[in-house]
Amino acid sequence: MKKANQALNGIKVVELAYAGVGPQITRELAEHGATVVRIESHRAPDPLRMMSPFKNFESGLNRSAFGACYNTQKYSISIDLNMTKGPAIAKQLVLWADVFLDGMTPGTTTKWGLDHESISAIKPDIIYAGTSQLGRTGPDSAFSGWGYLLMAMSGFTNITGRPERTPLNVVASYTDYIAPWYMVIALLGALDYRNRTGRGMVINQSQLESSLQFLSPALLDYNVNGRVMSRNANRHPYAAPHGVFPCRSSETSTEQWVAIAVFSDEEWQAFCRVIDKPGWIEDPKFAGVLGRKENEEELEELIAKWTEELPAEQIMSMMQNAGVAAGMVQSPEDLFNDPQVKHRNHFRPLEHQVIGRHSYNAPAYKLSKTPCDISKPGPCLGEDNEFVFKEILNMTDDDIEEFLVAGVITTEMDAPTAPSVF
Repeated sequence: MKKANQALNGIKVVELAYAGVGPQITRELAEHGATVVRIESHRAPDPLRMMSPFKNFESGLNRSAFGACYNTQKYSISIDLNMTKGPAIAKQLVLWADVFLDGMTPGTTTKWGLDHESISAIKPDIIYAGTSQLGRTGPDSAFSGWGYLLMAMSGFTNITGRPERTPLNVVASYTDYIAPWYMVIALLGALDYRNRTGRGMVINQSQLESSLQFLSPALLDYNVNGRVMSRNANRHPYAAPHGVFPCRSSETSTEQWVAIAVFSDEEWQAFCRVIDKPGWIEDPKFAGVLGRKENEEELEELIAKWTEELPAEQIMSMMQNAGVAAGMVQSPEDLFNDPQVKHRNHFRPLEHQVIGRHSYNAPAYKLSKTPCDISKPGPCLGEDNEFVFKEILNMTDDDIEEFLVAGVITTEMDAPTAPSVF
């Protein structure tokens, strides 16, 4: 049930997407009032449904918390778009919708007659939002892959790691967590335009180009100075110390770390007072940032000897109270117990049909007049067939039975269990 005062009440969205970016875009819309219908199929399930963590460490199509957490407040239907009548059902939804989110590899929806040209012919005012790795035009537009590949192509991998070692992938397909928000903003603009003019819009997003926004300093440095950013571990060109240091183990964890960053001379002096090393303030090796950078390895070793004697949380508090930027490296357990995160009610427990009770992330921002709603867990595949087919598309029981018998509405995977991708 939608709340009366949600920002996107009345907006209707059809999502045809897989993996990370598309589902995050529509989740944001759904949690703020939009009615989002996800088109899925048992014959080609979303890979997110086959990624860990799984309920009780047992894989299964509807047992992935990863797959569930990107789809709160949405409705899932299961149809086979490769069957003759599958696209016809999708087109009925297009006639109902305001927004069509195409998160498939460019060219995929064309074979189903669900590309922009086809659906705009039957729904001229539709907002067609296409998101793909390299955009929907150009010689490489058909490129298909995962966020890990895009991290390498965008340059994140090349600048991550230690200089003496090979490049490292940033964990969890970093670009997948940058790109969605640009599309959300573009969709809000398109909806405003549609409200004012009555006309639809085509949005063509390149996830690569969206992600490059987070590399602007490195790109500008190369463009202006010809300097190529390289791997530098946790260090920063204009700060020292700037890194993550080992701390005393706690009762629940043998590995504790704290991040510390010192940019100015004032911060350096405060840092020295916190660790009770006033002599370092005037020491020529450490007195200025240039000296600290020249002797950074020695400095880091000395700091580590101090940090490893104290708990990370204590060091964080000591540094922050002195005006020095510092933060403990938190585990998932730490995050769930973090008092600030708890205060903001970030983790919302919901009861999933298969997984049971587990927590979902709330949006990081809060709208005071039109708050989000997170009351419907990520659906099982095809969980909402009856609601969507009957209440939205006005199908009869005979219609649904016909589609079930023909295999247009899917009910089972061909494989007996869902294999774990990771």
